[in-house]
Amino acid sequence: MPAVLAIAGRLHPGLPERAEVFAEKLRLFPDGCRKLVSDGKLTGYGLAHPWLLSSAPKLDAFLEALPASPDCLYLHDAAVLPEGRGRGAARAYVQYLEALARSLGLGRLALVSVYGTVPLWEKLGFTVVSAGAPPTPSYGPSAAYMIKGITVS
Repeated sequence: MPAVLAIAGRLHPGLPERAEVFAEKLRLFPDGCRKLVSDGKLTGYGLAHPWLLSSAPKLDAFLEALPASPDCLYLHDAAVLPEGRGRGAARAYVQYLEALARSLGLGRLALVSVYGTVPLWEKLGFTVVSAGAPPTPSYGPSAAYMIKGITVS
């Protein structure tokens, strides 16, 4: 957890979250939490959990519980240090989440794009639903809520 928090602090200085908030996500939905290791070193992580469309959890706030009837898999954070980029980590994580969502019977992924990363998420199949007015203001004025539909068998 300390290495994950160090990456979060380095990449998200304007959107800090407490260690306890990260730990709760891992406890509530470990299948959505993944590490990116390059050359034996942690260079990124991903956090996701079942949630409700058009309702992004507040940053640095406890979820307390996952919804009883979720309708999406929410990608809370995907962070990759510069030295880990360019290796397809985000694409691999999204593909993993698609398979996970399918196994849960969820037909959509959702996220809030921050720091101008909309083009990255668009390349990975996400579409902007609302820009400049995310479901919660804690993500900042440039945030964009995005979704990606997936086929569920």
